[in-house]
Order: sequence, then C-alpha cells, then structure tokens
Amino acid sequence: MRVLYIHPAGAFGGASKSLIELYLAAKKQCVLEACVITPAGSAAEAFRDAGMHVIEAAGLAQFDHTRFGYYRNVRWLILLRELFFLPLVLFALLHTKKSQSRFDLIHVNEITLLPTAILARWVFRLPMIFHVRSLQYSGFGSLRSKLVFRALRKYATAMICIDETVRASIPQWLPSVVIHNGIDVGQIVATQDKAESSKVMVGMAGVLHRSKGIYEFLAAARILLNDRNRNIQFILAGENARQTTGLKKWVYKELGFSEDVLTEAKRYVKKNGMEQQVIFTGFIKDIRQFYPQLDVLCFPSHLNACGRPVFEAALFGIPSVVAIKNPVEDALIHKVTGLAIQKPDPYLLADAIDRLLLDAAFRQTLGMQAKTWAERLFSIDASASLLLQTYRKAVIYSSGKVS
Repeated sequence: MRVLYIHPAGAFGGASKSLIELYLAAKKQCVLEACVITPAGSAAEAFRDAGMHVIEAAGLAQFDHTRFGYYRNVRWLILLRELFFLPLVLFALLHTKKSQSRFDLIHVNEITLLPTAILARWVFRLPMIFHVRSLQYSGFGSLRSKLVFRALRKYATAMICIDETVRASIPQWLPSVVIHNGIDVGQIVATQDKAESSKVMVGMAGVLHRSKGIYEFLAAARILLNDRNRNIQFILAGENARQTTGLKKWVYKELGFSEDVLTEAKRYVKKNGMEQQVIFTGFIKDIRQFYPQLDVLCFPSHLNACGRPVFEAALFGIPSVVAIKNPVEDALIHKVTGLAIQKPDPYLLADAIDRLLLDAAFRQTLGMQAKTWAERLFSIDASASLLLQTYRKAVIYSSGKVS
C-alpha cells in the first residue's frame, strides 16, 4: 500500500511523532510505503529519518476550526495567508503526482488542512483519511461549522480521532473511528532509569504555543519558587510552533498571528529570577531522553484536552497535571493517573503540583497506576492494526466511487 501523507507543521511535535510511530509499526504488519508533503523544518527531517519520502512545500493552506484557533475578529485576516498558499499547494501536489508512483489513498494528518485536502482530492481522485487531533469549535449549528462539516462529509472517506474527547467535538454522522496515539512500550521500558535528584522535577514537552499553557506553567513556577519557596526544578522542552524571520515575523507579530513564545518565556524567567530553576532544553529529537528526568508532567492546555506527552509520561510511571473538565477514561483518570484542574489557571496548576510535591507516596501511586493504564490503552501495535484496517476499508469502500 502506498500512502500520501499531508502534514501541516514544519516544527516537530506530537502530531508528526505520532504519525511516524504509527507508520513504522504499520510497516511491520504489511508492505507500506509513504510520501509526505510538509513544510521544511525539523518534522520533515524526522520523516526522512523514518524512511518516508518527503516533498517540502513552501506552505500548506489551512482553515482553523479548532476550539482555540477558530477565526474571529482580526484573526480572519489569517485567511489571506491561506489564500496565498493555495497556488503553492497546487504546485506541490502536481509535482508529487508527476514525480511519484500512484498512491492508494491520502492521509491528511490534521483536520485544519481541509483546503489543501480538497485540492489533493481534485488532483489525485483518491480516498482520503482525515486525522482529527484537536477539539473542534463548539456549536454545530453555526454557518461556519455547517460548511466545514459538510465539506468533510463530502471529501472524507473516514476520520481518525485521537480520543473520545476529540471525537465528541465532531458530529456523530461523520464516519469516525478512535485510534489512540500508540507508543512503543518496549522501547520506553528499556530506557526507564530515573535520574537521581534531591529536587522534584516538573516538566512540559511539545511545540511552544500559547494554547499549550506555556505562560500558565511559568506563572505556576513563579508561585511555587518565589512565593512558596519550594525546592523544585522546572524543565520546558520544545521549540516555537512557527519559525519566521524579517518583515514576515514583524507583520505576524503585530497582527497577533504568531509570537516568539520562547523569547517571551525566557524573558519572563529572567525577570522573576528563575534562571537556575527553569531549564529550556529546546527541541529533543528522542523524547525518551526527557521523561526519565521528571517526577510530574504538566499539560495546562487551553483546549480542554490531553495531549501525547500525558500518555508518554504515563508509560514512564509519571503522573500528569492536566487542564481538562470531565475527563474521559482514555484522557486522564482524576486522582488515579494524575490530577485534573478545571482550567489553565496558574494557581490551580501550582496547587496541584504542590500536592504531588508534598505527598511523595501519592505521587508514586499515581505514577504506577498511570503506567498500567497507558500500557493497556496505548499499545502501538494495536493502534497500527486499527490504522491499517481503516486504510483497507477506505480503499475498498471508495473503489470506483471517487470522482
């Protein structure tokens, strides 16, 4: 089977890592070849390292209908950028069609790539899988939602949701299946030696973006270090979501379309005298080197959802503090695999970290329970099998029907 993947971001993060691990596990179960269209960056390098053929696009047109990034007020101007990308997308797709052998299907690695996906369907006339990795904008009755979901009903042969929380944010009448971001448990177990430290180590991992709760994490660090005088080390692993320079960087910043989160975060840390207690690691190619240092993982996202770092940390026996209301079993089990806070608030986050800091036995119990939970739900082989099953059903169902 030959699959054309379309991936939206140049920066390596959870979406690209999850796709790579699913692809590699699926290759063990069948003959699978991959070509990826993606912007240049660390994600493209990781795809190449995984043996996937990469075609770098100057940009990929998106329509953001996620709960955090949906268009409102001045953010509607972002569509000018997406319109600019459309001819570049078409060029990349036509180049791919000309230079590559025929594909069996297209896997769009984020639902925001809908405009690019529509062009890809027009160029290739193939069944199309959409990966839904983010909660969608609430309110199915709005005109915007109706247009987006009607387009998905027309172009999506199947939709893969990363968990039940995400699945609940799309209409039930869309064809969907939950496939968890599987993780190679064997590799993690082999690297599970915890670093010795007298301090409790609290960390975050992923692409640096305001929506991930980076600033709330740092504010919680200030509360615990400066106000409560706790003996804690904070570690932040990741790089900015979008790397821009020159005039383009200035325009994006002035319009509020992007920000240099890393620079702002370091400025905040310096201002509050936390340089020795807050460490920025930058991009870590093998995240398994990061988790053994931690005692607690934080995921104070604005999206009311759990991310891949929560599940990865769990497999290392590390509990998480997650900003999520009414978590379902495949996201977080409150007071069993970690602690849930109602919103990404610095004081709520600081209080939850403090509880785990001051009660080592409780923290370790949560960690052991998290490991058992993650091993049951996030087996990479099971996820890969379900992915291949979805691929095969899509190809069979669409045979002779794609036009």
